[in-house]
Amino acid sequence: MNDSFAARWTVLILIALAMFFGYMFVDVMSPLQSLVEKQRGWTPGIFGTYASAEYILNVCGFLIIAGVILDKMGVRFTGILSTSLMLGGAVIKYIGISDWFQATEFCNWLDNAFWTSMPGSAKLAALGFMIFGCGCEMAGTTVSKAIAKWFKGKEMALAMGIEMAIARVGVFAIFSISPWIAEKMGSIAAPVGFCTVLLMIGVINFIAFSVMDRKFDAQLKEAGLLSNDSSEDEFHISDLGKIFSSLSFWVVALLCVLYYSAIFPFQRYGANMLQCNLDGISPIAAADIFRWFPIGAAFITPFLGSFLDRKGKGATMLIYGSLLLIVCHLVFAFILPASHSSLLAYATIVILGISFALVPAALWPSVPKIIDEKILGSAYCLIFWVQNIGLCFVPQLIGSVLEASNASNPAVIAAKEAGAEFIPYNYTLPLVIFAGFGVLALVIAIYLKVLDGKRHLGLEEPNIK
Repeated sequence: MNDSFAARWTVLILIALAMFFGYMFVDVMSPLQSLVEKQRGWTPGIFGTYASAEYILNVCGFLIIAGVILDKMGVRFTGILSTSLMLGGAVIKYIGISDWFQATEFCNWLDNAFWTSMPGSAKLAALGFMIFGCGCEMAGTTVSKAIAKWFKGKEMALAMGIEMAIARVGVFAIFSISPWIAEKMGSIAAPVGFCTVLLMIGVINFIAFSVMDRKFDAQLKEAGLLSNDSSEDEFHISDLGKIFSSLSFWVVALLCVLYYSAIFPFQRYGANMLQCNLDGISPIAAADIFRWFPIGAAFITPFLGSFLDRKGKGATMLIYGSLLLIVCHLVFAFILPASHSSLLAYATIVILGISFALVPAALWPSVPKIIDEKILGSAYCLIFWVQNIGLCFVPQLIGSVLEASNASNPAVIAAKEAGAEFIPYNYTLPLVIFAGFGVLALVIAIYLKVLDGKRHLGLEEPNIK
């Protein structure tokens, strides 16, 4: 079936759309930070804790279990399980921030039970986000392994690039419509409910994919390319040692966690940062600017994937992507607050999106080159696990630093005392921290290219053979 252009690209669209809906849900509340602070009392620290909740269970070991499930049970079972977890977590989060929940006795109990510094709405929303995060990360690794399976020896980097581009457009879409839905419906819960419905469609997509993948496996067995026991059943727990003992794996994992720590946590605060650095523009106006961040990535990623398939140079792309990341965060930290230029904000956001295309487009197709196929699912999950360690703590770090660095800011104090809807935070220190992650990522990217030259890992070679 994967020799058929229509079949393999239909598979890609089905699973990519599921991730598209997932990425929409991840950032559905990112452009609503100022509204959530006003309507629910979530300070930047609370918002950062909520954002970190997506990764807590993954860091505690769920992603390692997810990798074993993926390699033992296969992409069909794991895909349906992961999208179902996403949907279940989304429902809990929607209940937590809904208007009617605020008046319930359970919400009052949550307000006064454990961790009283957080309101009950944030606690339940964080619980739902934890469960959703388990499903989302498991789904991401499942999609990567499914693409590697269906596009082996074909346009693998292009397929992964297009999948990532479609997912990135989900961020563009939600930054475009989330503030609009919240304003029209008069509720911050409305856009969350909308995205929850889309996640139901994602579950249906994976069921449809499973039907096609089952037929594909039957053809592989008939052709003698897959045993009746299935190569996925040949995985053993002891195989994890091959991953942990691989220097190349750890270099890729470190690069991943450092780079993404300067991207995904930034998405949580990016719209509010633009509000603060552009003289208090509205949440909708800030979201309208920030939504162009993923468009730069979505536009260029397929071209980068095609280039990687035919020409290679993956390790070099990682270096360029890290350099652009550093420059963009420094512009946001020092130049934008001084210029208040919307044009500069648009340009920097798009360039950051190009960086976000260069690194993932080169990173994920490189993993099958250094890891055996039967433990590929576990390798992806372990990389996501290392990545989630950073993504779990960095949003909370940024929220705490933002509050601490603005504790004596006269403009912030005056706005809070007046009960203003907009709080003019100074984002310089958080942005410098993001740039610091970029510097470390650049050092690792350079080392990876040196390692590739010594060990001939094939990171600079094309994918199509």
